[in-house]
Amino acid sequence: MLEDLKKKLNDEAEQLLHELNVTLPAEIEKAVAQGDLRENSEYSAALDRQQFVQARLGYISRRMSELSELDLETIPDDRVGFGSRVRVLDLSDEVEEVFTLAFGDFIDFENSEISMASPIGKALLGSFEGEEVSVTTPGGQLRYRIVEVTTIHELADEDGDSSD
Repeated sequence: MLEDLKKKLNDEAEQLLHELNVTLPAEIEKAVAQGDLRENSEYSAALDRQQFVQARLGYISRRMSELSELDLETIPDDRVGFGSRVRVLDLSDEVEEVFTLAFGDFIDFENSEISMASPIGKALLGSFEGEEVSVTTPGGQLRYRIVEVTTIHELADEDGDSSD
């Protein structure tokens, strides 16, 4: 999971760097060639996009730094933590759901990844199998029983690679 996240960030950074160093300069040069820049929407759009790309690259750089400081040894191996896959039972309708706790805002709803900073992520973090947790969401109160916890360490063992 950790390596996948690093790869995703590196891939995005490469695309953004190409856009910043190749695509946007060409667009700006083309807009400049059209003359008056004060009312040139292509020029303004390219400059706005350039600022966005630079800000996003800064954000990715900070995230990569945070990830490099993440020590898997500090992640608990007996309760819910970063990278844990958690099977819960919704106590209101008896429906089971599975969540994987992801880092920050790097979530993938198709793979049931939720942020550790989300209301559900915060409620699950540090919990044990069998424990009941209460979650306050904008839609109301949720109650879950944790049915199964598979930690990042166990998931790495399943993959046959303990470096993830």
